[in-house]
Amino acid sequence: MQTKTHVINDIKIAEVVSPEIIVRSAEDGLDLLGNLYYQGFDSIAMYERNLIPEFFNLKNGIAGEILQKFSNYRVRLAVIGDFSAYSNKSVQDFIYESNKSGHINFVPSLEIALVRLSNK
Repeated sequence: MQTKTHVINDIKIAEVVSPEIIVRSAEDGLDLLGNLYYQGFDSIAMYERNLIPEFFNLKNGIAGEILQKFSNYRVRLAVIGDFSAYSNKSVQDFIYESNKSGHINFVPSLEIALVRLSNK
């Protein structure tokens, strides 16, 4: 795993780059969050491919558990990917509501992620 640093509007954003799955459980999500939080990052951008596919099965609670940790620590998150494959209405509603709040974002590109995460 590699972390690229972006600083925009005095906000330190970590871009997590890896060809493999990094977050397989809520514990993995908390470890990632904790490591980057203690390195002084305000926000995190990561790619959909770094999340276990079951993240988008809302019935198992993995997404809710992970995202609650980001909320508790007040660290904003952008997940970058193509979410059109998730045609399930509950997943689409979850993505829509997350994007509306602005704390957790599901976006198609790094550029959009950086804009969303750099807005105060």
